[in-house]
Amino acid sequence: MAEIDYDALVHSLSSRRFLPQVFDTAQEAKAAAIAIIGNKSVGIGGSATVRDMQLAEALQANGNAVYWHWLVAKEAKQAARDKALTADVYMCSTNALTTDGRLVNIDGTGNRAAGLIYGPHEVVVILGKNKIVSGLDEAIERIKRATCPTNARRLGLDTPCAKTDKCYDCRTTARMCNVTFILEAPTRPVKAFHVLIVKEDLGL
Repeated sequence: MAEIDYDALVHSLSSRRFLPQVFDTAQEAKAAAIAIIGNKSVGIGGSATVRDMQLAEALQANGNAVYWHWLVAKEAKQAARDKALTADVYMCSTNALTTDGRLVNIDGTGNRAAGLIYGPHEVVVILGKNKIVSGLDEAIERIKRATCPTNARRLGLDTPCAKTDKCYDCRTTARMCNVTFILEAPTRPVKAFHVLIVKEDLGL
């Protein structure tokens, strides 16, 4: 896409009642996320961005209660997902952000969808500039080309996209694309929805 107009993007997000901030580096965004969260408990959705920024470790070091299924054994993952939805703050990334201010995501399990739509009353979404797209068609195309196949391989799933980097709209039980959702604006249960944009490539 063309060069990103961050001022216009902030205006689009603000007009939809999101609370956007733009940062030059991931380290600046990390500090901002930690400041927003304070001493609150945090639930985290599956996120390579959060992992790569080592946000969970920083929050744990600060004494925050952190609920993240990526930190626990397989048998404890569902309990961690459930606890994440009752935390004070829900934190994750987004698969794509359109220039008119819509967050687009595709989930396999749906815990992130629940967290962003009807979970904790405060949300922190962090994303890199590589996830900014011009519109909905480009958002879906990006997710099905770049995000889902990579995640399927990371999880060792037996799906066609994991083998070919192409979505076949499969019907397997391992399917990554079970829930597709577009956040046009924060839902009423969410009182503060922060969107932290980094002028670097982050995550998948």
